[in-house]
Amino acid sequence: MTLITTLAQWCAAPPPFSPRARQLAAEAITDTLACMVAGRDDASTLAVKATWGEAPRSLANDALINATAAHAIDYDDNFAPGMSHASAVLLPALLPVALAQRASGAALIDAYLIGLQAQAFIGDAVGYTHYTAGWHATSTVGCIGSAAGVAALMGSDADAIARTLSIAVSLASGVKGQFGTPLKPFHAGMAARNAVDAARLAQTGMQGRLDILEGPQGFIELYNGTAGTPTLLVHPRHVIERIGLMPKKYPCCGSTHRVLDAIADLQAQHSFSASDVEQVSCTVGIANWRNLAYPQPQDEMQARFSMPYCVAMLLTHGTLSVRDFTPDAVRSQAANPLLPRIAMQAWSAQQEAEVANLPHRVTVTLRDGRQLDGERLNARGALDEPFSADERMGKFLDCCAALPDAGAFYAQLLRLDQAERCGFIRGMMT
Repeated sequence: MTLITTLAQWCAAPPPFSPRARQLAAEAITDTLACMVAGRDDASTLAVKATWGEAPRSLANDALINATAAHAIDYDDNFAPGMSHASAVLLPALLPVALAQRASGAALIDAYLIGLQAQAFIGDAVGYTHYTAGWHATSTVGCIGSAAGVAALMGSDADAIARTLSIAVSLASGVKGQFGTPLKPFHAGMAARNAVDAARLAQTGMQGRLDILEGPQGFIELYNGTAGTPTLLVHPRHVIERIGLMPKKYPCCGSTHRVLDAIADLQAQHSFSASDVEQVSCTVGIANWRNLAYPQPQDEMQARFSMPYCVAMLLTHGTLSVRDFTPDAVRSQAANPLLPRIAMQAWSAQQEAEVANLPHRVTVTLRDGRQLDGERLNARGALDEPFSADERMGKFLDCCAALPDAGAFYAQLLRLDQAERCGFIRGMMT
């Protein structure tokens, strides 16, 4: 069997999902909806709405607009197996289909877990070299994996899901060189739209090669993959409960988060603030270093991909919120003398080759001469250090501050798996 037929057969008849997997999926859906609300007035979302919002309503265009919003402020979750912002593509692709079908909350969760596992499978197949080469896996891996989830929600059989996956490979695109621009969130929107279109096109009988992942001139070869052999489907536990998603504590690029958490750890131990800091030195992974391309950001999008900006704001405020990434906030920090004193370097290629997951390290030098060292192997929010219930709700309410009845939506989402219909979510969509 090919990789596509193997994955399609699993997606058409997955094993029962555990209560823990379903709970984690509901939490991820809730978190993504909050990010979608927070991003609906971002410039990238407004540009997409201006272009497609007046067109005749379609499932694909709804997915496009809502996925752009979900990724607009970079507050949405990370997913290591897919090297992607998995939920920002997957959930908006599923939502219009679920609403059109008057699906239950349980059906939405099932499709979400199928699509997430598919993203992990595709990410495992192509390997991390795909991401480090400069492909935006949210838009490539995310498109292909999410298409499987959409097809499953539509009731497609294994053959139709396989056709969907093959079509989605030809729609997968997006380069990381666009990070720090409004096109980055559009990548998520494009991927969600393409996922819906792939599933619908497959229903007509349209087909492509079923070895297009691993075959000659296929996805793995052309997209700088390493042709790994995925093993995720034979594991008894779903990837969400074994490896997990990483919801974000801060509304900025995930490449900053381990350093930010390490600094927060040091602040909790040593009680210092921005005025006490002489300089900060950070060491991150090569891909993270390449992602953070803006030492002196000019706008809020660049600020989300600026280690100096994010560190300076954390030191000043003790945390980062949606309000720290507005045009006014970025302008107010343009002359901050701390920004040039925050340096970043990357681990060497040899060091990364020797150790699978290196920590991110930080050294904070204080004006009194003390040097404080910290490191983080994982950011807050990972399975081994999850957010508390209060932290999850706090983020939701921060993102949904302008949404009437945000608390009521949150209460309904806590019971999503028991909801007879998921139509109430329509009130949160862009």
